[in-house]
Amino acid sequence: MSDTSTMPLHMRRVEFHPAPELAAARDEERVTRMTTAWGQDAWLVTHYADVREVLGDAERFRVAPQMIARLPGAPEMTEEQKAKVRAGNLLGLDPPEHTRLRKMLTPEFTIRRMNRMEPRIERIVEDHLDAMEAAGAPADLVPAFSLPIPSLVICELLGVPYEEREGFQQRTARMLDMTLPGQERMMIQFEQRAYMEGLVARVRADPGEELLGMLVREHGDDLSTDELVGIGGLLLFAGHETTSNMLALGTLALLRHPEQLALLREQPERIDATVEELLRWLSIVNSGATKMATADTEIGGREIKAGELVICSLPAANRDPSLVADANAFDLTRGAPGHVAFGHGVHHCLGAPLARMELRIALPALLRRFPGLRVTDTAAQFRTSSVVYGLSSFEVAW
Repeated sequence: MSDTSTMPLHMRRVEFHPAPELAAARDEERVTRMTTAWGQDAWLVTHYADVREVLGDAERFRVAPQMIARLPGAPEMTEEQKAKVRAGNLLGLDPPEHTRLRKMLTPEFTIRRMNRMEPRIERIVEDHLDAMEAAGAPADLVPAFSLPIPSLVICELLGVPYEEREGFQQRTARMLDMTLPGQERMMIQFEQRAYMEGLVARVRADPGEELLGMLVREHGDDLSTDELVGIGGLLLFAGHETTSNMLALGTLALLRHPEQLALLREQPERIDATVEELLRWLSIVNSGATKMATADTEIGGREIKAGELVICSLPAANRDPSLVADANAFDLTRGAPGHVAFGHGVHHCLGAPLARMELRIALPALLRRFPGLRVTDTAAQFRTSSVVYGLSSFEVAW
């Protein structure tokens, strides 16, 4: 067993790797039974092909409605509360509701639109590198670099005042911490929602050029306030929590693999392949939304009954030997074609182009600025109890 054995099976990690028992579930059983954080039985799907099959079929496997508004240990929400939490949350919706909302958002996340943001992201990165250099070594890379850069980018994209970032960052981190009582996490969820309600009210009164303002101007009559709150809350969370952990973990992975780091320094044109391999190898999102079989079916040789819960392990799938040879090795020369780090199917991550661009800009800039970047003797702190895997602290020197 790993040292995270109190966590549900699909959340167990040992530093960069899926825990041994999670890898064994993939290699020996393919589809296995597990207990969720809510104490319910579910099927855990771990093979790459099976994960793509489940995520790619929104008819056979729909988002489990009973899991959307649930937190372990929290009291049952009222129907009104559940409706508010579901509204606008693309991860909790299936077609046709999901299709309607995603169609409104997709134009804002095209590669062409994201490329317009590139100069601003480069400036944000350089500003934080300047601050790190001025403060001197050692530095905790998480608060100095990996967390503030994606936060500022998503704040500007959405129209969130940057001075309000600290509050939502603290709330998000606590909401994701599985060690906190469910009642406390539910209250934090409501606090975060109240914040977004206030922001949406301000944007409705004076819509600007930011994403929320665009939605109000172009789709204001088609979107309820609850939907705008849900969309804004999801993008705010996903836009800073995931990319920030990829930046920190990705830097640590490169520093722990000096031969790979040397190759990237010698051949900087490999940055796109490096980003893809880091996404595959780290797979910081443990799973997509919990699914429910809509009819009796079969996955990976297992019979699954209608109404049974299904969870897909993205880290296990991305380390499946059927995807790439020597899948547990970090090898930036392959580019990790076809990984499911951003999910698959209708719920494939909308912000994937933005995340890729931030990583492609920030990682090389950090390595250029500090050619002697190294890990200090202070141990990096892995977030083993968080829904999104990453680092809470990571000290570097140069």
